Amino acid sequence: MPVRGRRGELDSLRTLVVVGLVFFHAALVFSPDDDYYVKNADTTDAITVLAGFGVVWAMPMLFLVAGLGARHSIRRRGAGGFARERLLRLGVPLVFATLALDPLPQWLRLRAADPGYHESYWHFWPRFLTVHLDLGDFPFVLAGRYFETGHLWFVVLLLTFCLLLAPLAAPLAAAAERSGPLVARHPALLLLPALPLAAIDSLLGMEENFAGWNRWAYLLFFLYGHALADDDRIRAATRRLAVPVGVLGLLLFAGTAPGFVTQDDPFTAWTPFTLVTRALFGAAGWCWVLAILGLLDRAPESRAREGRPGEGSSPEPQEAGVSRRRVTAYLAVAALPLYVLHQPVVVAFAYGVVGWPAPIVVKYAVIVTGSLAVILVLYEYGVRRTRLTRFLFGMRAAPPGRAPS
Repeated sequence: MPVRGRRGELDSLRTLVVVGLVFFHAALVFSPDDDYYVKNADTTDAITVLAGFGVVWAMPMLFLVAGLGARHSIRRRGAGGFARERLLRLGVPLVFATLALDPLPQWLRLRAADPGYHESYWHFWPRFLTVHLDLGDFPFVLAGRYFETGHLWFVVLLLTFCLLLAPLAAPLAAAAERSGPLVARHPALLLLPALPLAAIDSLLGMEENFAGWNRWAYLLFFLYGHALADDDRIRAATRRLAVPVGVLGLLLFAGTAPGFVTQDDPFTAWTPFTLVTRALFGAAGWCWVLAILGLLDRAPESRAREGRPGEGSSPEPQEAGVSRRRVTAYLAVAALPLYVLHQPVVVAFAYGVVGWPAPIVVKYAVIVTGSLAVILVLYEYGVRRTRLTRFLFGMRAAPPGRAPS
């Protein structure tokens, strides 16, 4: 099976999504339709509309890229080694962040909602961690009055999906190899994955706590990434379909607007209108992800990295190219720590800013810029420079003798 190596443009896209979550969660402070931890007194409906353009593709893309990475990891380590590596790289930061970072947004929520609430963080911390086993919400098996996984739901799901994948990786890879020639002859077959995604969101319902998608739809994106995105024949078909599938995705997404705007509970209501709305959303999500993959693969820089210079591409100045690659490499390995850090920082900034007598745009700009600055400083000086903190945030040990730059 003809395959390529690791796709650097997808690492960059993953980092872009993670950084974009700072903008997204800061916007929820001003959304009238979301129960975010800290809310501004003034809100705007524009946030709801703009957020929809992100949720339809961003988190699905993270899971698909993770599935592609799983394909490479299993090829190098085998199924058992892959499972052990993911338990360390995802399980350790999940436990650490649940204990050290996750209680902060909940505590700030209580303080923001009730001006008379004066309990110290250290008194709240053990109450947050008072939990019991609850298998009814698998894979979120811990529950408590104040406990939540918060933004770590992504890590919980990703770790679960990796462990589910490990014993099935070989037959899935074999099936992918058999599908490659067929897809090369009939690229429209790449639209078929939209059907189960539409069915899951429609019949099982969408979950607001998981960025609008049903949790098991993310499993399909993860498996699609593992099975399909590593075959050069399928990549060629994806490039051919990128533009028409992108247009189809826009039309499907536009078709969801009446349902989301007019229905009281479009996420879970069991009516023909809401069922169709959710199905259109699921199909649109796959079209958007497929189109983005194809368009990225069409880019001259992507072709140049694989030794296939594109028309109209121009040589990049050497210093600029080196600087860009350094930034890309720096942020690529930072994706998980930045994700783990971002929400507590955003909520803390929002808590301090919403009381200001300033316009929404000013408050939003302060929350975003301040959060990004603090997150990057925390990562550089609090995470990446020591072996222990790298381990706690799921990073590999730095190469021996390499000083932080």
